[in-house]
Amino acid sequence: MAAESLRAAFFKEARLSYCGSFSNYYPKIRVSANIRSRAFRASQEPLDDDKNKFYKELGMFSLRKRIEDSVLRAEMLGPTALELAEANHVNQEEVIRDYDLWDDLGKSNEILTELANSAKVVETLRDLKYKAEEAKLITELAEMDTINYALFKQAYYASLDVNKFLDKYEMSRLLKEPYDMEGACITVESKSEDLYSERWTALLTQMYMKWAERQGHAGRIVERQASDNGGIKSATIELEFRFSYGYLSGERGVHSLIRSFEDTSALPEVSLASVDVIPLFIESSPDLLINDEDILVSYPSNSEHNPCRTSLAVHIQHLATGLEVQSTGERSQFANKIKALNRLKARLLVDLREQGISSVESIKKEVKIDRWSQETRKYFFQPTKMVHDLKSGVQLYDVNAVLNGNLDPLIAAHINSRQITTIN
Repeated sequence: MAAESLRAAFFKEARLSYCGSFSNYYPKIRVSANIRSRAFRASQEPLDDDKNKFYKELGMFSLRKRIEDSVLRAEMLGPTALELAEANHVNQEEVIRDYDLWDDLGKSNEILTELANSAKVVETLRDLKYKAEEAKLITELAEMDTINYALFKQAYYASLDVNKFLDKYEMSRLLKEPYDMEGACITVESKSEDLYSERWTALLTQMYMKWAERQGHAGRIVERQASDNGGIKSATIELEFRFSYGYLSGERGVHSLIRSFEDTSALPEVSLASVDVIPLFIESSPDLLINDEDILVSYPSNSEHNPCRTSLAVHIQHLATGLEVQSTGERSQFANKIKALNRLKARLLVDLREQGISSVESIKKEVKIDRWSQETRKYFFQPTKMVHDLKSGVQLYDVNAVLNGNLDPLIAAHINSRQITTIN
């Protein structure tokens, strides 16, 4: 027994000493591993610095190239554009001197408005010249200061302003059709009263509001028919700034939101909304005479529960063509009637232009096209996010950017395609 107890004590002591030595060995492994790790990172630091320097220089080169392109574009287009704008302004001043402003107040207001607009164009083009020179000077200073990133950034933002104005200027030069210079009245309407269609209508309404904000203007939602689903049944937006009708006239038609599924046997979900765009005459009234006997004016009920009570809304139907318009956003029936009449005149003027005729009596009722049959644009959300403009053929792969108001590529494509069609 003594021998057995002595053997057990020996093994216990041996095990403890072994465990102690093993545990003492592990920290050495960890220390050596840490040393190797630090040595590896230290060896990598110069490489990382070289890579960061390379990418920074590449970014500087890209910034410099964009700035130089913008300055070159301004130097090529700016002087000619300024010369033409100054000549146009001088002509407007000569018209003012030779014209008796008291003869025709309506014509006088139109001439004075054109004079003010030409003065704004001249001032903006001169400012463009200064911005281009500023960007060029800042770039040269940055290079003298061994490439100052902050200065390059300042020059880059100045070049962005230059490019933005030149894009607008070039597009506005192409907008020469009647009413292109007017404001715009946009009506967005859901085709059905389901949850997705009404929310899709709300998204489109916000898209045009955000586009106006990007242009430096504020749109007004003058009429809005909300739904119980949290969406919109219909909304009317007024944009009271020049050229907005010319920019947005191509938006007219059906806009489709399409969601596909991985299961090919399942039909895609489609939400439809129609968009109508007519000129909004800001500085003048529509030049069209409509007789009282040619229209039917009604005052819709204010409530389904009380049909006898009328609201301030005014509904007008043009008997000869069947066109219908309404206005509900003004504070009196009289104001709503005037606005509804102006919308009817604007719609008739657009139809006269599209049918190539000069009198309302010549408008063919059967030519009126169903607004739901003209598809303008498709917005795909699943599985591929894409916007496909059917009128111009343009495809954009950032649907969220478009819905956030970045319509400029689509607008430019429409204006250019319209210009090609006119030339042909």
